Amino acid sequence: MRFMSLIRINEDNVPEGGPDERLMEEMGTLIEEMSKAGVLLDTAGLRHTSEGTRLHWDHGKLSVVDGPFTESKEFIGGYAIIQAKSKEEAVEWTKRFLQIHGDAWEITCELRQVEEAPELS
Repeated sequence: MRFMSLIRINEDNVPEGGPDERLMEEMGTLIEEMSKAGVLLDTAGLRHTSEGTRLHWDHGKLSVVDGPFTESKEFIGGYAIIQAKSKEEAVEWTKRFLQIHGDAWEITCELRQVEEAPELS
């Protein structure tokens, strides 16, 4: 089973200077462990919303808005795609990811199973 973890961060609540050296080291260690275990398929941080564009389709009308998206305090700051034997295993890996951030961060990970496409013959 594959799961996507959407990493949500409040832009107004990010520690000044971003991740510190300790966090970056621990993140590197966790990513290496998950990669060697065959659990981590892909992960990345996302650039600030000021550099993004939001496209919205509403009953035949398309709107395109460049960031930043001031109406949203929380944004998706990154993602991880995890391959796990169960949802419980994916939750445990995600807990470890959150815990290495310590007390300075406020982060929510939305963990969702990927709907697998049917095999094409």
